[in-house]
Amino acid sequence: MAKRKKDTPKSSDKVILKVTPESMAAASGSQSASFQSELMEQVAAALWLPEGKTREEKQQAVKAAYGALQAIAPQSELEGMLAAQMISTHNAAMECLRRAMIPDQSLKGHDQNLKHATKLLAIYERQLAALDKHRGRGQQKITVEHVNVHAGGQAIVGHVDGSPKPPTPAASQEASSARPALADGRDERVTLPNPLSESSPETQKVRKSTK
Repeated sequence: MAKRKKDTPKSSDKVILKVTPESMAAASGSQSASFQSELMEQVAAALWLPEGKTREEKQQAVKAAYGALQAIAPQSELEGMLAAQMISTHNAAMECLRRAMIPDQSLKGHDQNLKHATKLLAIYERQLAALDKHRGRGQQKITVEHVNVHAGGQAIVGHVDGSPKPPTPAASQEASSARPALADGRDERVTLPNPLSESSPETQKVRKSTK
């Protein structure tokens, strides 16, 4: 029975990356040397490094992944693991896009690679949103620092509600006190005589003087 080859790179193919403890802490978000080494090995193992690539190309790919970790700047082990997943997802999506552009391939292979790339890009977007939410950048806040009000103008700072509000008890009491009060509660009206009427005294005097 043939033995299965271990999925480990040869000693001659290993990429040596010289780093400092400070830079590893900044790239992993942890002060633990074991966590730093394991996280970096996971990121390097998730890279697509085929045998056709030269040693310099492989080393360049590992350096690029390490630079991406430093750029993300994880602040904890949790952010360090999420950053490693984001780098791996990005590289896998780009590899699928590269394979989709290979000429003279079947339409099925082209579509499959594009579908895989689309799923990976959606995962990357959710990973980025999770990192922003964890860092408190999921909600936008607008802060007004200066408000300039010209002569004769008015400014309101705060929430403005345009819906009509019911009158307060104090306003209702003031409105009721402003109405004229009647002694017996009846509507007292005064009827004024019509000067043009036939029965008015003024009309009778005018008729007597003309006779």
